[in-house]
Amino acid sequence: MTIAIDPGAAALVEALRRAGHKAYLVGGCVRDSLAGRVPHDWDICTSALPRQVLDLFGEKQCIPTGLQHGTVTVKQGGNLYEVTTFRVEGGYSDGRHPDHVDFVADVREDLARRDFTINAMAYNREEGLIDPFGGREDLLVRHLVRAVGDPARRFEEDGLRILRLCRFGAKEELELDPATARAAVAERSRLACVSAERIWQELYKLLAAPRPARWMLPEIMGQILPGLDCTGPAYRDSLRVIDALPPDPLARLAALLAPAGPKAVGALLARLKCSGAQTKEVKTLVEECGPAPDGASPRRVVRHLLARLEPDTVRRLLALRQAQTGRAGFSAMAQALDALLEENACCRVNQLAVNGRDLMALGVPPGPAVGRLLAAALDQVIEENIPNDRAALLGWLKENRTI
Repeated sequence: MTIAIDPGAAALVEALRRAGHKAYLVGGCVRDSLAGRVPHDWDICTSALPRQVLDLFGEKQCIPTGLQHGTVTVKQGGNLYEVTTFRVEGGYSDGRHPDHVDFVADVREDLARRDFTINAMAYNREEGLIDPFGGREDLLVRHLVRAVGDPARRFEEDGLRILRLCRFGAKEELELDPATARAAVAERSRLACVSAERIWQELYKLLAAPRPARWMLPEIMGQILPGLDCTGPAYRDSLRVIDALPPDPLARLAALLAPAGPKAVGALLARLKCSGAQTKEVKTLVEECGPAPDGASPRRVVRHLLARLEPDTVRRLLALRQAQTGRAGFSAMAQALDALLEENACCRVNQLAVNGRDLMALGVPPGPAVGRLLAAALDQVIEENIPNDRAALLGWLKENRTI
């Protein structure tokens, strides 16, 4: 078999080999290539020691990003590539970082320390695929995610691998190897030792998978989100909604947390340590998850939403409510949203054809009355009682300036 290699990665592998070192593409780029995808990152493993990599490519081309673990980032053709020395690791006292790293000469020893067989493959043009643990068969034939060696030991080394198991299953749409899944559930308490930031990064990727629900194992999700009931019918309904939504992690996170209610959502988001913007977005989606007004014009409902919320938030909210309820009204609102944005319809005070100076010219004193009148005028425009036309608005304001 042959893999189409990124030119920059190919040049680095060839330079290492010409210098007398072994060198391979490794990990995700091999997996993605076998799956028919173009990899985003091309990682390289080599028998060259970090000092030899630095000497070969020069200090101007190298960034010593992780010398203690054998990693040098090399600039090539405008891109960055991680070049890591073959290594084995010993002891994981903190459940994440190895207590010590030993460099080795054989790529197979390096592959043996990796998490799952689909990530434990290496490749170069001269030797082809190096696959000592059957990763290619697992990916393309058996269609499963399986730990390299003893799964419990892999999860002892880094508890985040428990969540990564679910993420890779969902991303690749693979089954979970039964023994690996059992070990993940049994060892799930190790996630308590993983930083919230790393858990959120992994959960975000899981929620971005095509249809992740069946890989969101309730025991594991309950471990990372204590306080959220992951055993009852509300959780199962959340999973249904998640799969019905587009692969938007924030909308899907709102669907997951919504059963807890608006008051509890803040604490759950704080536990995940989402960014401020992400927290605000998800809280808004949960708080706004009300019914659509019966018989109301989709255009007017959406214009009122756009008066308060950003367009992306409105789009997420309508998709979420459509997935939760299946009601055609929310689909009609989504179409109305597209039309309103296309025509740049007036939905906010700063889009009105009049402003505060116009009101003061009519004799309205500066202060709260100006804002109150502009808000009233906007409401008239949104309700389509008057057009967003300067003359029409001034006429209405003259008649109603005592509001």
